[in-house]
Amino acid sequence: DSLTDGEKSCPVCGTPMVPIGTEIARTELVFHPAVLERVDYMATTYECPDCKDSLEPQFVKEEGDVPLVPHSYVSAGLAAHVMYGKFINALPYYRQEKDFENQFGVKIGRGTMAHWTIYCAQNYFSPMIGYFHRQLVKRKYVAGDETPIQVLKEAGRRAQSKSYVWLFRSGDDGLSPIIVYQYHPTRNGDAAAKFFAGSEPGAYINVDGYAGYNKLKDFKRCCCYAHIRRYFLEAIPKGKEKDYTDPAVQGFLYCNKLFEYERSYREKGLSYRQIYNRRLKDQKPVIEAFMAWIDKQKAPNGSRLARALTYAGNQRPYMMTYLEDGHCSISNNLSENSIRPVTVGRRNWLFCDTTDGADASMMVYSLLETARANGLNPQKYLEYLLEARPNKNMSDGELENIAPWSPKVQACCVNKS
Repeated sequence: DSLTDGEKSCPVCGTPMVPIGTEIARTELVFHPAVLERVDYMATTYECPDCKDSLEPQFVKEEGDVPLVPHSYVSAGLAAHVMYGKFINALPYYRQEKDFENQFGVKIGRGTMAHWTIYCAQNYFSPMIGYFHRQLVKRKYVAGDETPIQVLKEAGRRAQSKSYVWLFRSGDDGLSPIIVYQYHPTRNGDAAAKFFAGSEPGAYINVDGYAGYNKLKDFKRCCCYAHIRRYFLEAIPKGKEKDYTDPAVQGFLYCNKLFEYERSYREKGLSYRQIYNRRLKDQKPVIEAFMAWIDKQKAPNGSRLARALTYAGNQRPYMMTYLEDGHCSISNNLSENSIRPVTVGRRNWLFCDTTDGADASMMVYSLLETARANGLNPQKYLEYLLEARPNKNMSDGELENIAPWSPKVQACCVNKS
């Protein structure tokens, strides 16, 4: 109580005032540091009292709980915390090593943390990643992207060689999002062809202009207008952003008009069928005019405008594809947003040491980002999965029951805001 007795007396008659109600005056957040505790699991040994003095005394010892990682003290919660730190917060293992020692006085080596991640990925995560893959190739609307990564110890390659992370994910289909990352030594389009082998012909894929995706013969390819728009934006001369006679500005505005229509559809809450109809009415004429405009343009070789016109011209076969179905997206922004955690993390952890480490990293990214896309607390889901310990003998029905979108998982791992 911050008021004195005098302040709580009636200023008119001097009678002591009485409380009639309370309300929240202010709020503050109090941080409670994390706690690292040691838990000992006991195992009892039994002996036969009648044989203990004989030449062959008999003993039996209970095996106790099987550890998450053989000969290791790591728990599901600690492993999930370490992986969340690296793959969501972009904290390399060496920084976590220092943090454990500074905060808790515990020495956990970076190599130990890497071993935990690889073991858990190979033994517990791979069945779920396989299930993600099998579900994703059934989808009618998907997207893809790729970004470089450095892996130091690749057989037959120099440490400085450029490897790649390939991202494949579900599109805007109204179903539960699935996001899968894979490590591949090269950017060869065979990675995409192999991933989507067995897909139903006629599915739509949204990608950028990379020619490697041409190996997806049975897919209908949608271009990314965000990429096309970016090329024209970068070609606008400084100080001419409002010069509507400048060709780069004109190209940018053609693309921008399409995005304005898309924004209006979302704001109006149109159904996929309504979006399909409106696109044909609103956007098809804009694209036709844009294509005709591209054919008339001339730009100096090597200029940014020339690069923009060339890029847009190369996308001509795919410019109209998204008009065929309201589920298709005008851009590949879903993939670009999903690849960003890797590009952000890469600035901090710089490289993967081994191919096993690269594969494990991609599995962890797949689980964390799919969990996050489904509204879960990603660290909580990772811990949940490690407690469940999926194995290669589990059926798809069993894996579905512990997938990020299952009602049971949603009930216990949802990210409460």
